[in-house]
Amino acid sequence: MKIPLAVATLDRVRRGELDGATAIVVQPGRVTTPGPTGLSRFRHPARIAVEDLLYLSTAVSDSTAADALFALTPPAEVSALMHTLGLGGITVRHTIGELAETPAERLDPAEAHLAHFLAIEAGTAGRGHHIPQLDMTRANSGSARAFADLLQALWTPSAIDPGVAEGVRTLMAANVLRQRLAPDFSSDASRWSSKTGTLLNLRHEIGVVEHADGQAFAIAVLTESRVPAISQPGAEALMAHVARKLRDSLRHG
Repeated sequence: MKIPLAVATLDRVRRGELDGATAIVVQPGRVTTPGPTGLSRFRHPARIAVEDLLYLSTAVSDSTAADALFALTPPAEVSALMHTLGLGGITVRHTIGELAETPAERLDPAEAHLAHFLAIEAGTAGRGHHIPQLDMTRANSGSARAFADLLQALWTPSAIDPGVAEGVRTLMAANVLRQRLAPDFSSDASRWSSKTGTLLNLRHEIGVVEHADGQAFAIAVLTESRVPAISQPGAEALMAHVARKLRDSLRHG
């Protein structure tokens, strides 16, 4: 959801509704559990410009920075813009802070696997879920196809303003979280721009690989693990392996 948020924020800057240089006082996240980055781990208030919050939210996946931006452009407004742009498969319903209020936050770190077990077992056949953040009818949602369409709209002429699209592409190219798909798509002859997403047993990444020969491929990998574990490097390696094979079949097939 931080990519639609970036699109909406930059579009409001373009229209003059926001000033990218405006400094916002952001309260510290004071998170001590493994995972969160940036302001989410700060212990003291900070004054940060809107454009710099965009960098932290998108390139560093800083959830506290993202929620500072959501305070300026609420989820419903971001979602409405996606639909206006013809990207109706993406729905933004709540902030990142609300997204993170799962059982994992209430359990001792040594018991975090129990939250993952609940995430795996508490779903319903109708795509509902006893954990609200995983309930398709109440949570932020978007399909792999919808995110591939968003990537296409950002990389090719579309209803998204060219300057806004370029700004989002620049932020995605600066993504520092490169443990999933990046190892299989980064090289001296290609450029990998992406954004990851993680919640309990969900591990996602969307991105575009641009090759020196001019070819470009949009990739959206959304996964749901059946293993109740926080660290799953094997799953992340498998994500990259499958995505690479699919890209290869398109590029050389």
